[in-house]
Amino acid sequence: MGYVEHIHIAPANGAPMRAVPEIEVVMRVGVIGDRHANHTGRWDESNIGEELTLVEAESLEMLARDHGIELQPGETRRNVTTRGVALNDLVGQTFRTGDVLMRGVELCEPCQHLTEVVGKPVIKPLTHRAGLRVELLSSGAIRTGDRIDVTADAEEAVS
Repeated sequence: MGYVEHIHIAPANGAPMRAVPEIEVVMRVGVIGDRHANHTGRWDESNIGEELTLVEAESLEMLARDHGIELQPGETRRNVTTRGVALNDLVGQTFRTGDVLMRGVELCEPCQHLTEVVGKPVIKPLTHRAGLRVELLSSGAIRTGDRIDVTADAEEAVS
């Protein structure tokens, strides 16, 4: 199964993403210290149930290799960069990362805001590859190196 390769947060909308070794997440709130949990980002009550975002390192490598567009993990504006797990397959799935139980809610598609922030034409090449929005089903810590496990135990934990 995959693992957490990088973690980033930003205290406010448009603020630079900052790499951190671990984050504390709170169910129905989000990432402590991040713009969405602080309610200083592009967030409103409709975002409850979509408190964390993930992106595959492999998508960034594909973007550079196939389209000549270099994006560092924090530039994606996603909180967690993963490796070794197909995030699209986690839509509707329950899984555990570190101490945290979560469920994949929907693909996090690239948007005009992301294009403006990074100054690169990423919408078309990252369509269906820009990440995953997840609902936090528990609170806890997520650290770089943590495994991402999709197991029957995780499914049973939310039944």
